[in-house]
Amino acid sequence: MKKQPMAKRMAAALSALMLLALTACSGAGTGPASPQSPSDSAGESAESKTEYKVGIVKFMDHASLDQIERKVQQELDVQSARLGVSFRYADYTYNGQGDSTTLNQIAAQLVADGVDVVVPIATPAAQIMQATMADEGIPIIFSAVSDPVTAGLVASMDAPGGSITGVSDALNTEMIMKMMIAVNPDIGKVGLLYSKSEDSSKKPIEEAKAYLDAQGIAYVEKTGTNTDEISSAVDALIHEGVEAIFTPTDNTVMSAELAIFEKLGDAQIPHYAGANSFALNGAFFGYGVDYDDLGAKTAQMVADLLVNGADPAATPVVILAHEMATINTETCAAIGLDLEDVKAAFATLGIGVEEITTAQKFE
Repeated sequence: MKKQPMAKRMAAALSALMLLALTACSGAGTGPASPQSPSDSAGESAESKTEYKVGIVKFMDHASLDQIERKVQQELDVQSARLGVSFRYADYTYNGQGDSTTLNQIAAQLVADGVDVVVPIATPAAQIMQATMADEGIPIIFSAVSDPVTAGLVASMDAPGGSITGVSDALNTEMIMKMMIAVNPDIGKVGLLYSKSEDSSKKPIEEAKAYLDAQGIAYVEKTGTNTDEISSAVDALIHEGVEAIFTPTDNTVMSAELAIFEKLGDAQIPHYAGANSFALNGAFFGYGVDYDDLGAKTAQMVADLLVNGADPAATPVVILAHEMATINTETCAAIGLDLEDVKAAFATLGIGVEEITTAQKFE
């Protein structure tokens, strides 16, 4: 290669030095913007922003999650009017269809959409959203996560850490066991029906085992990962001669309830479950938080984060209490129980009863 003359090389070197000096003087102002700290972002939101993009990700379609999604949206509209801002969610609401690949695609799309916050509904959706959003600096307000610590979402309920917090539908498993025994004091064998793939079911199933062991009551476990497997699991529990079945807030079983409640009715086996939507879809009994209340609280936490600059890391996870059992009156009759006797049994535990009949969705 032919070398440049010395003068030209010196001129080139001087030009490079001048360019470096100019760059050093200009600093970060001429380069890419530095990431804002959470406090910087919150300050800008509280002082200047009037429109926010809210991503809502429902794990799958079923009555409970549909109810939460609808209430989150309704309450966001209420908060928009109250605070004089706009929470845009219509273009950023997605259904994961119970599929991890779909949920990962949704997460990538929400990043591309430039949302200000993500609201995953149910534990599997929250776990996948967190895996993506943590790297992107997008905060998360989850809804209906039964055990966020075990699920690896938060460090603790009081101090979540990171950029995630939300509302839990933690289950009072012991109370469900007590109500089951109040209805049938002589019960000898209980079926435990759930999906092993859902972290939300692990803790209540272990709690149920511990309680039944302490009471000297036998139990049989059956699991499934889809409606066909859950239906087969129910057939197996019927064959095993269980006298009642317990399911926590399990999305897989919830989505299968309409396919299994009639065979349980024919076998006269009461199904005790961790949400009123199970009873709506034909189970004998549902007990847990009010999902309208849960959805509304979730939306209020979103507004507090975006408008007031609340720090998710220091915002405790909210656990709502609900002291009413939901009884499907049609199923109650089908399995040979007297509704008034059931109410009287629950009353001894301080639990009231809401009555419902079978339908696919809440009105």
